[in-house]
Amino acid sequence: MFTGLIEEKGRIAEIRSSEEDTEIKISHTTLDDIKEGDSIAVNGACLTAYDINHGSFKVTMINETKRITSLDGIQAGDAVNLERAVRLSDRLGGHLVSGHVDGTGEVVSLTHDGNALVMKVACPKRLMKYMTEQGSVTIEGTSLTLFKIDHGASVITLNLIPETLERTILSDKATGDRVNIEADQIVKYVEHLLKNGDADLLKAGGLNV
Repeated sequence: MFTGLIEEKGRIAEIRSSEEDTEIKISHTTLDDIKEGDSIAVNGACLTAYDINHGSFKVTMINETKRITSLDGIQAGDAVNLERAVRLSDRLGGHLVSGHVDGTGEVVSLTHDGNALVMKVACPKRLMKYMTEQGSVTIEGTSLTLFKIDHGASVITLNLIPETLERTILSDKATGDRVNIEADQIVKYVEHLLKNGDADLLKAGGLNV
């Protein structure tokens, strides 16, 4: 589990692809306590770290991960958002993030508003039911607040503050770029409960279904 608060912008040092998977070597400067088998969110996708060296580690991405995430387009030299799995003693400054990407969207516009950057992202229609104004969403592993929702156009609007732009790769995005999207876990759990839970039990708890 993650929080969506990016710890560092790492860099792709090397990529080796085969028919079955892709091995990626990532360089970093501050995540010195990474251990073999640790879960690392790379642009929001949970991957397992191995071959740990001072200043670098490797992850392997299966073809299905490439297919459903924006990592399909990464190249050597690209910057990536990195976050280690949260510990129970950590503060939850963002929101609960699983690292299981729900789909990808497309950046459709970028507009400067003072020091902030307003980003609009076209989302898959199947994910729009999880989007609510002032709710949470994860974009490229970054916990963000939904500013505006256009359900008709399947577009979400995000207001990126200077701190977010400085600490994440979102400042590098351009119109047309593909981005990873993970909807709020709590909203998805509630939907699952309402769809599959015991109706009588839910009503007894005050929920009308």
